[in-house]
Amino acid sequence: MIEEEEITALQECRTRKRFNMMTEEEQIAAVQEYWTNIVYIDNPSEAVKLAAVTNDGYTIKYIKNPSEEIQLAAVTTYSDAIDYIKNPSEAVQLASVTKRGYTIKYIKNPSYAIKLAAVTNNGWAIVWIENPSEELQLAAVNYDGWAIEYIKNPTEHVKIVAELCKVHP
Repeated sequence: MIEEEEITALQECRTRKRFNMMTEEEQIAAVQEYWTNIVYIDNPSEAVKLAAVTNDGYTIKYIKNPSEEIQLAAVTTYSDAIDYIKNPSEAVQLASVTKRGYTIKYIKNPSYAIKLAAVTNNGWAIVWIENPSEELQLAAVNYDGWAIEYIKNPTEHVKIVAELCKVHP
C-alpha cells in the first residue's frame, strides 16, 4: 500500500517535471500567476527569476545566488526581502531603506550612508541604529519629532529640534 508521504513525493516529482518541460515563456507565466511555482523550476533563467520577484519580492528567499538585478527587483517589490539576501550590495541596501527605513534592522553593519537614508525615510528607524551620531539623530527627529523617544541620551540641540518637529494631532 502506498503511504501518504510517497504520494506527496510522487506528486511533487510530477509537478517539478512538468514545470521543467515548459518553455521559458510558460515558466514566466507560471511564476507570474503564482510566485511559489518557482520552487518547482530547476535552474530558472534570469527572466523567470525576475518575473517571480517582480510578482512578489518574497520569492527571493527561494532563489539561490540571485544577481544584483534580481535583488534590486525583489526589494523594490517588497523591501523586507532584504532579510533573505546574503551580503546585499550597498545599492540593494539603499533601495530597501529608501523604500522603508525600518528595513535597516535586517542589514548587518550598515554604512553611514545607509543609516542616514534609513532615518531620512523613517525617523523611527533610529531604534535599530547603535550609538547614532548627532547628525543621524537630527535627521530622525526632522522626519518625525516623536523619534526622540527612541534615542538614548539625545543632545540638547536634538531635544529642541525634536520639540519643534513634533506634529500634534
